[in-house]
Amino acid sequence: MQTSLPSSIDETLELLNGQDYVADRPLATVLYLSLKMGRPLFLEGEAGVGKTEIAKVLSSALDRPLIRLQCYEGLDISSAVYEWNYAAQMIDIRIAEASGETKREKLHKDIFSDDYLIRRPVLEALSGEPGRPPVFLIDELDRTDEAFEAFLLEVLSDFQVTIPEYGTIRAAERPAVIITTNRTREIHDALKRRCLYHWVDYPSAERELEIVARKAPQANRRLSEEVVRYVQKLREMELFKVPGVAETIDWATALTELDRVALDPATISDTIGVLLKYQDDIARLEGSEGKRILDDVKAELDAA
Repeated sequence: MQTSLPSSIDETLELLNGQDYVADRPLATVLYLSLKMGRPLFLEGEAGVGKTEIAKVLSSALDRPLIRLQCYEGLDISSAVYEWNYAAQMIDIRIAEASGETKREKLHKDIFSDDYLIRRPVLEALSGEPGRPPVFLIDELDRTDEAFEAFLLEVLSDFQVTIPEYGTIRAAERPAVIITTNRTREIHDALKRRCLYHWVDYPSAERELEIVARKAPQANRRLSEEVVRYVQKLREMELFKVPGVAETIDWATALTELDRVALDPATISDTIGVLLKYQDDIARLEGSEGKRILDDVKAELDAA
């Protein structure tokens, strides 16, 4: 297993390919530069296009731990960075007092030490093992509020965190940072300036077919082609939520589990819940619209 960073764009492509992640060259280029320059990689795109998977693949390919910070509204420092083990501190303070130890400065120094420091994902990412820094995934940053986003500026520029009672903790070796956002809100320019940026789009039909072949190898070729072309046409419609790559793989897998070798209207109707997750979207495909798409898919494949 490769544990050193790739030395070229081609090697980065091979590294991703070796983990069954079918990347295009622009993505491999920006990932290579991010690793080479020690800069965070900011990945933006619709949900389900494979942004989070890149961090997982990188962790596996480089044999480095993956530390994931899943963002959500209300995420605060104690959940993301660190907190003190107050219960243990109180117990030890009482023991110290009972034994006659009353020097305030010594007590303060003792209770604000590593023994009582609970490390959350951000601090864990900065405290990586020498020679084996982690892959740090900050997932769906757009779900947090701006205050937390502002806090990350110090982390992403200097790779350090300052704890008032303890001091500054700085990464001995920078982790590989992957930040994802589904663009539910704009991220401030100050944070983006600290990162390399890449928009992750839906794959082309050819690339998505290759992804299905890697992730759902049990699906026969004809079924995979029909599934991919059907999904690609759905993405051209104004649906509330178009299916992502993960849904394409799930659909191909589900159809194979049902021993289907090709799409037909009844099969689509019975399994569309694997692909679409909103009733309004499903309703649009009922009747003539869904049949028209299927007819177009089969006609294109027969003509190819």
